[in-house]
Amino acid sequence: MKKLVLIGMLGLVSCSSSKKTGSVIENRLANNNTFLLTEISTDTTYDYTKENHIKVGGVKTMEGPLNERRFLNALAGPNGEAITYHREGSCCAIKSENGFNGIALLDIYSVTWEGTTDTVSLYINMYDADELKAPVGFTIR
Repeated sequence: MKKLVLIGMLGLVSCSSSKKTGSVIENRLANNNTFLLTEISTDTTYDYTKENHIKVGGVKTMEGPLNERRFLNALAGPNGEAITYHREGSCCAIKSENGFNGIALLDIYSVTWEGTTDTVSLYINMYDADELKAPVGFTIR
């Protein structure tokens, strides 16, 4: 039944990377483990700060951690390199109507790619959803 619902939901999504239905954002999938991203943000703070975190949603359907990985799996390094990521933990209480008693925590992921010693920290919100874009400095896989 879950597969039929997922297939039905995918059929409703337009050709853009996401579709807003009421207050819900439905992001398209490239496959079951990867979101289909089509745009790179021009905002240099997008996903790099707790104030401008990425909103992957999914907590209500018990797919929050999976959506975090789906987002990260869609990213590549600045020149298309494969990335690796590690969840560092949770931080930063934020207001969210989808959180517990109106409060949610962000997850922080350390991300790196082949050929660099730099590590980037990305802030991800699995409680709320919005249109997804790759952060500045990344490309789309």
